[in-house]
Amino acid sequence: MLRIFSATGHQLIGNGDVLPADAVWIDLFNPSPGEEKQVETALGFGVPTADEMAEIETSSRLYVDNGAIVMTATLATGLITETPETVPVSFVLGKSHLVTVRYAEIRSFDRFVAQLERAPAQCGSAPMALMGLIDAIVDRLADGLEHVGREVDQISRAAFRRAEAGARGRQQQRRSNLALQALLTRLGAAQDGLSKARESVVSLTRALSFLQFAAPKDAGLSAQIKTQVRDLASLADQASFIGGNLTFLLDATLGLISIEQTAVQKIFSVASIVFLPPTLVAGVYGMNFAHMPELQWVAGYPMALGIMLAAAVLPYAIFRWRGWL
Repeated sequence: MLRIFSATGHQLIGNGDVLPADAVWIDLFNPSPGEEKQVETALGFGVPTADEMAEIETSSRLYVDNGAIVMTATLATGLITETPETVPVSFVLGKSHLVTVRYAEIRSFDRFVAQLERAPAQCGSAPMALMGLIDAIVDRLADGLEHVGREVDQISRAAFRRAEAGARGRQQQRRSNLALQALLTRLGAAQDGLSKARESVVSLTRALSFLQFAAPKDAGLSAQIKTQVRDLASLADQASFIGGNLTFLLDATLGLISIEQTAVQKIFSVASIVFLPPTLVAGVYGMNFAHMPELQWVAGYPMALGIMLAAAVLPYAIFRWRGWL
């Protein structure tokens, strides 16, 4: 799809149609080879293909082609959903035209288009359209990081909220174990979104640094680029802060799970120690020897039961006294 934006509005054109004379921003969304060729022929510079956009080396992402500045950045999408992902997007800034190439829906583009519908003058020139679009991308990225930060805060509260003791303590403890395991999944999802946001911040920072170096001085982009770079630096700091919290929460959650598992193992250990002495007594009097005086006593059976009961209660009382239970 080929969308054309100018200071007077926007329109869709088909393959083979002539580009409007007042075209400023040309958005290629899932373009066909014919549409790419159409734009290249009309503007006089090349448009990156999908394979070229997938390259990761800097020389293939940031370069100048026939006077046009070509920048391919990795943008994070879906940060506020359960399926965040990163997609490459190319920005080609010519003398009087801006061309964007993308193969995925990006909400920041839709947000900027909505702004142009209210104020088409923001698309008065190619540099103006580029900086407005980048501003919308950075704002959307900030929203995504805020969402990840709120999710981390919720995970923190859930991880350290302990079940209240009471008559239903055992059932609550079981739910706590399952909740802690679920937190690991949420932590993984938050880390996934954060890593993609960080990648996008780094990629955009590199693209803007290259733009500041390659853009003509008379374009008047220096001040706006510096503002966006500062905004991205603050987002990088925020991402580092959230990443530190995620690391702490991961260690804390694993520690809490280990504590819960240790508590279960302690119960089995105490149970084995409590029942071991009575088993010993029962084993002694269960042996088939002819000369066992206690077998002939009238009080022998109650005595054996009393010894087994005392042997079970005494270790339990000692453990409670020492604070091990």
